Amino acid sequence: MITEIKNKKIFTNDVGYSFDKKKPTIILLHGSGQSHIVWSLTDQFLAEKDFNVFNLDLPGHGNSEGPCLISIEEISNWLNDFIEHVGIDKTILVAHSQGCLEALEFAKNFPKKIEKIIFIAGSYSIPVNKSLIDLALSGDMEALNLMMKWGYGSSKQFIGGNPLRKILNSSREVREVLAVDLIACNNYKNGVDAVKSITCPTFFIFGDLDKMVRLESGEKFAKMINKSEVHVIKNCGHMIILENAFEMREKILEFLNK
Repeated sequence: MITEIKNKKIFTNDVGYSFDKKKPTIILLHGSGQSHIVWSLTDQFLAEKDFNVFNLDLPGHGNSEGPCLISIEEISNWLNDFIEHVGIDKTILVAHSQGCLEALEFAKNFPKKIEKIIFIAGSYSIPVNKSLIDLALSGDMEALNLMMKWGYGSSKQFIGGNPLRKILNSSREVREVLAVDLIACNNYKNGVDAVKSITCPTFFIFGDLDKMVRLESGEKFAKMINKSEVHVIKNCGHMIILENAFEMREKILEFLNK
C-alpha cells in the first residue's frame, strides 16, 4: 500500500488486508538500514491472527520516498503523523533494534496512543562504533558485512548472502540510508527518561548470542519497566527477525493474546 505523509510517498506492506478499526493494530518498525523485507516471515503470520498489521518502510528506506529522517525524535513524530493519517486510535508497536529507540521516544511523547510494546534486540541506548559510522559515511559496502558479522549469532546462520545487500544496493544508499540511521542511533540520549514514561504491557525478546545488545544489558533495560516480560531465544544473535522468526513470532502472539 502506498500512502502520502507530508507530500512524500510512504510504503507499507499491509499484507492484503483492509484496515479494520475493530481490530487491534500492530506497527512493525525495522532497524538501521533495513526495510519491510526483514519482517516478511512475521507480518502475514500476525495479520492472519486477526490483527491489522502495518509493515512500514521509513522515509528513504525500501519503497518509501526520501530523504531519511536524521534523528530518532523526528522519526517518532513522523510515526505519529502516519498513525493520525490512517486513523489508528491505539497501536501495538513491535520494534527491532533502532526501531526500539523509536518506540521508546514515541511512548514518551504519545503515551495515550500506545496499547502494548514489544522490544526485539533493543535497548534504551545504542551507541555505534565510530569506525562503522565512518565506513558507512564513505559509502563503503564493507559496512554491510561488518553489520551482519556482528548481527548474527554465528557464521553458520549467515546463509543465503548478506540480507542487507538485498536492501542497500549501492554506495549511495549505504551513505544516505545506513549512515544516517547509525548516526541517529548514536545521537539518541532520551532513552532513560523515555523508559520512565512506559506504563503499558511490555515484552522483551533477546538473543543469548547478541553482540550488539548484550543479554545482560537487555535484561537491565527490561527491569527498568515495571511488570515487563522477557523471553530469551537460544543460539540467536541480534538479527532475531531473520535468525529465528518462527520462535519470535509465536512468543509475540502468546504475549498479545494475554
